[in-house]
Amino acid sequence: MFDSIDFNKFFHLFVYDRYDPLYFSTSFFLFLFLVLLIFYRMFFKSKNLKIYTLIIFSLFFYYRNSGYFFLLLFFSTFINFYLGNWLYKSKSAAFKRFLFLSAVIIDIGLLVYFKYTNFILQIFNELHAGHFQPLDILLPVGISFYTFKAMSYTIELYIGTMEPTFSLRNFCLYMFFFPNILAGPIDRAAAFLPQLQDDFNVTKEDIGRAVFLILCGLFKKNVIADYIGLNFVDRVFQVPLRFTGVENLLASYAYMMQIYCDFSGYTDMAIGISLLLGFKLMDNFNIPFRASSIAEYWRRWHISLSTWLLDYMFKPLQMKFRRLRIYGSAIAIFITFLAVGIWHGANWTFVVFGLFHSTYLAVSLITQKYRTAFYNKVGLSGTKTLKFFQTLITFHLILITAVIFRADSLQTAYQVFHQIFRFFHGAVFFQWVVGYSKVFYLLLLGYILHFIPKHVDLKIQKWITASPVYVQALLVALMIMLVVQVQSAQLQPVIYFNF
Repeated sequence: MFDSIDFNKFFHLFVYDRYDPLYFSTSFFLFLFLVLLIFYRMFFKSKNLKIYTLIIFSLFFYYRNSGYFFLLLFFSTFINFYLGNWLYKSKSAAFKRFLFLSAVIIDIGLLVYFKYTNFILQIFNELHAGHFQPLDILLPVGISFYTFKAMSYTIELYIGTMEPTFSLRNFCLYMFFFPNILAGPIDRAAAFLPQLQDDFNVTKEDIGRAVFLILCGLFKKNVIADYIGLNFVDRVFQVPLRFTGVENLLASYAYMMQIYCDFSGYTDMAIGISLLLGFKLMDNFNIPFRASSIAEYWRRWHISLSTWLLDYMFKPLQMKFRRLRIYGSAIAIFITFLAVGIWHGANWTFVVFGLFHSTYLAVSLITQKYRTAFYNKVGLSGTKTLKFFQTLITFHLILITAVIFRADSLQTAYQVFHQIFRFFHGAVFFQWVVGYSKVFYLLLLGYILHFIPKHVDLKIQKWITASPVYVQALLVALMIMLVVQVQSAQLQPVIYFNF
């Protein structure tokens, strides 16, 4: 019976392989999660057993995606737990500050080493301050996300807005929790840790929302994002000069939808999986392309990052520069969104991306009073017409930054814009629709679904919640079959795994 089993292949499933990661949409993960869920919900009655099971599974999940970098995750966890609790207990303000700065320097130091060392060496080379060869440094998956999670704990303790946990076990689960360890949401310790005091109960509404989110996530990530990215966006951004301006513009629109579906799809699955385990993570997206201003866009896009920077960076900077009034707020915006760009990666494209958003927001803030007075004078204030054009302009301002964000260099971004403005050839659009018909229909579908009224989503979610378990299971099975039909031979990683 066992002679036909290749145990080497079987054991290989549990060993790190950088070319065979354990993503949410892989059949192996879905099988493992189903087994975990059955034991977790049906046989594990003890809360302690559930917590330790999640810790072990989370560590295995992270190991399968990042190899021995799980040791770095251990290090970050222990440093922030012990330094954070030590500073909380300390009676000396100076010693508290020393411990806090020590934790922050260690956290930021790890990010700088793994993400920015070669970028810093590149800058030295460009300034002719030396000739340095790039180092062979691999970027640990999820380091930006779990570092910010760790820092939120230490910061909250230092400013006195939360009580610490004296359970290393609970803090480990917060740091290791597999649904959001690789690409967020960047949950706060103050929101996650109190949930460990509950019994991890899952209501019928939780199951319905979880199934709805998992279905949405699989469709957005594996059907829309992966297909249009692999079959169109990547081709254009690899060599923009081979394509006309209209194709470059369409690729830019397609990338906007790709990165939204890719990132929000992963987040949907993360939140859905967490709900089935009895945990609630914060929402990370709220229909961002409906935003009528750049400020509103950042309240709808990557909410966990934007609120983290708002609370821990922008507000303290705004207080520091408060004497400068509105210009002090503009300076705080510039610094914060420069950090947003740099957080995403070590490349001049991300720096320029951050500077563009800084400029948008600062100009909007400084001119807000004058724009409001003008709209009131011409009778546009509060009208649907104004809202429409504000949304349209906001979308295209974001589109400019999306091109810079996607390009592998500023030269590539320049080539995209050059083709759009100097070599447009609009007649090619109809040829493109015929030649890339599947991409066209998926792109169109993506934008239609994005702008569907929210109450339609809620109705579908309520229908799924009211459906029997076998109907919910059938819907998931059908979605998996659809994913298998459109999935490429090579797994497409979540774009934000690179950040």
